[in-house]
Amino acid sequence: MNRQTEPGFLYERVADRITLLIDRGTLRPGDRVPSVRKLSETQDVSISTALQAYRILEDRGMIEARPQSGYYVRPRLWRRPPEPEVSAPASIPTRVGTGDLIMRVLKSVRDPEMVQFGAAVPSPDLIPTRQLNRSMASIARRHPRQSTAYDMPPGNEALRIQVARRMIEAGCTLGPHDLVTTCGAQEALNLCLKAVAKPGDTIAIESPTFYGILQAIEVLGLRALPIPTHPREGVNIEALRFAVEQKRVRACLFVTNYGNPLGSCTSDANKRRLVQTLAERDVPLIEDDIYGDLHFGPERPKVAKAFDRKGLVLLCSSFSKTLAPGYRVGWIAPGRFKERVEYLKFVSNIATPSLPQMAVAEFLSNGGYDRHLRRIRKVYADQVARTTRAISRYFPEGTRVTRPTGGHVLWVSLPGRADSLEIYRRALAEKISIAPGPIFSPKQGYRNFIRLNCGMPWSERVENALMTLGRLAAETSNRPVR
Repeated sequence: MNRQTEPGFLYERVADRITLLIDRGTLRPGDRVPSVRKLSETQDVSISTALQAYRILEDRGMIEARPQSGYYVRPRLWRRPPEPEVSAPASIPTRVGTGDLIMRVLKSVRDPEMVQFGAAVPSPDLIPTRQLNRSMASIARRHPRQSTAYDMPPGNEALRIQVARRMIEAGCTLGPHDLVTTCGAQEALNLCLKAVAKPGDTIAIESPTFYGILQAIEVLGLRALPIPTHPREGVNIEALRFAVEQKRVRACLFVTNYGNPLGSCTSDANKRRLVQTLAERDVPLIEDDIYGDLHFGPERPKVAKAFDRKGLVLLCSSFSKTLAPGYRVGWIAPGRFKERVEYLKFVSNIATPSLPQMAVAEFLSNGGYDRHLRRIRKVYADQVARTTRAISRYFPEGTRVTRPTGGHVLWVSLPGRADSLEIYRRALAEKISIAPGPIFSPKQGYRNFIRLNCGMPWSERVENALMTLGRLAAETSNRPVR
C-alpha cells in the first residue's frame, strides 16, 4: 500500500483532531486556524505533515486558504439540525412491555434487499472477513484439540490477557483473572442482571435505552426505572441520586460511552460522580461499553469502572460492534460479583465457543484490530456526518438530531404529529428498515423518534433512502420538507 494513503497515517490523525474542534464548535466558521508552523509545534509533527493535514481539510471542505493570511474555517453550507431535548420520563418503576414489538422490528434485519438503518450492526463490507477466516483456519490446524474443547469459565486466557491490556487505555487496571468471557455483550448483560438482582427488583436505566437492555429486564421479571438522560452528556446524576434515595433501586444499567440510541458520552467527572453516588449506597452499576472503541476523536474515553474502588461496577463489552457480530465474543469484568457470574455462565451454556475466542485473541495480539479500528472510526465519523447533512436537507422543519462523537447511530426527533411506527410500516414497503422510537422505552414512548444506523458505506442508494424517509416523516407530521 502507498504510504501516503495508508489509513491512520499521522497527517490524517492531525486532520481528524482539527475536524473534531470544528464539529464541537471550538473553531467556528470564519475563525483562523493555527498557522502551519504553530500546528507543527503544538501537535509535535513536521511542517510537511501539518501542510498535508490542512490539504486534507481543504479537500473535505472544512477550511480554506486565504492569500497572505492563512487558513480559516469555511462557512457551513448547511444548517445542522438542533439536538433533541433532555428526556423527561415518568420516574416510576414499571414492568417492561416491548418484547413483541422489538421482535417484529428485528425480522426485517434478515432481508438482504433492505437498506438497513434499523439494526445497529456494522456492514459486512467493513468486517475484516478474509483476515479473520485465515486466522481461524490457521488456529484450527495448529491447535486442533484446544480449538474444539470446552473453554470453561472464566474463558480463553489469551483473550482475557489482550482485553486486560486494551482496557489500560480506558483507565482500568485489570488482570486476566478479573475477566469472564461470554457469548456477546447481550449474554454479559443478562449474567450481570442475574448476579445482582432477583425478579421484582428495580433497575435504573437511561431514557431512552437500548432495546436489548429492556428485553433482558423483561425476561428476568425485573422492573425498569427510566432516568432523564441528556443527548450528549448522558444520565442526569442528580435525578439518579434522587431516585436511589427515594426508591429501592437494586442496580443501574447504563451505556456510558456513546449510548444507544442517544450516542451520549458521560464525562470523566460525571463518571466519577456516578460511581461515588452509587458506592455510597452499595448500588451495583452494570456498565455496557460496547461502543467505547469507536471514538471519533484522538483519545478513547474512560469507563466508569476506572473510578470503581469497591468492586461494584460490572463492566461489559464485546467485539460485535467493532469486529465480527457473528463470532459472539464478549466479556465481563464483574468486580466483587465474579464468582457468581462464573457460576451463572457455566449453568447457562457451560462455555463460550473456543475457536472464535482464539481467533479474536490472535487478531488483537498481532495489531490487526488496531489497524481495523483506525479505518472504521473514520468511516463511521464520515457516515454520521453525511447522514446528518442528508437529514438537514430532506427531513421536515423542526427535525432534531443528536451529535454523537463516537459509535454509529443517530437519534432523530420528528416534528408535529409524526408517528415512527407508521413511518416504519411505510418504509418497509420501500425496502427501508428503521428502528422506531417505542422499542427504546419500557412503555413504548418516544413515538415521534426514530434511530438510524450509520454503519453502512455511503452510496446513492443510502442517500435515496434518507430522502424517502424524509418524505414519509413530512407526510405523517404535516410539515413541509426543507
